[in-house]
Amino acid sequence: MAKKRYTITVSGKGGTGKTLISTTMIKLLSQSQGLRILAIDADPAVSLPSALGVKVGKTIGDIREEIFKDSTNPASMKVPLQVPLDMMIENLIGEIMVGAHGFHLLAMGRPEGPGCYCLLNDILRYAIDKFTKKFDVTVIDCEAGLEHLSRRTIRDMDFLFAVTDPTKRGINTAESIKKLAGDMELKFGASGIIVNKVTKGDEAFCREISSDVVGIIPLDESVAQYDRIGKPFLLLPDDSPVVVAVRGILERTVWSDERWNQH
Repeated sequence: MAKKRYTITVSGKGGTGKTLISTTMIKLLSQSQGLRILAIDADPAVSLPSALGVKVGKTIGDIREEIFKDSTNPASMKVPLQVPLDMMIENLIGEIMVGAHGFHLLAMGRPEGPGCYCLLNDILRYAIDKFTKKFDVTVIDCEAGLEHLSRRTIRDMDFLFAVTDPTKRGINTAESIKKLAGDMELKFGASGIIVNKVTKGDEAFCREISSDVVGIIPLDESVAQYDRIGKPFLLLPDDSPVVVAVRGILERTVWSDERWNQH
């Protein structure tokens, strides 16, 4: 059992399979008895719950709407001012967190209608800072792109994984994620690139482009089949090529960390 609390962030551009890899990591981590796992869907598109086979009643976006009618006008708050805002937010987040399949899930969601995500990002940052301390491992499925890093929504990570497709342009983009995290002075213990949807013959090509590649996920036709019918990726069998590959990544990174089995 992990004695240190770990935060694992999965980032990358859209369509590369971030949610698939996040889900598979959560699946494998939740098989370790005694571990308290928190899954955070930091993408307003809210795709992680369906990938995990979990229904989410409310999101952090709903909390934002419950607290404020207009985030620019404090007088519009729907709660009594005598209630400390941080205490109220913590209680509301605790109420919307869903527990299932050996983990708990929290989804960011989006504000109602058009508008700025600033307040929503602030609440998400607070949730990450507060609730990661209550779990052994937190896996964060980021929004496509670099926004959560550039806005410092996620500031302290043990592992930062950038997911890409098997192209030079994609791998260069993944490398820029690590550089951005360093430029923003974000705290992260280790980082690496995960190349997804790799066909036979492309593995050497991927590793030649970047020494930061820590794992290669083969193209798996069953993933497309699951996606087509809306079947949760959490149900991928343990011998699935994706699950086997992600297990290998965890063994070489998270599970091999010298602090993982500290007593």
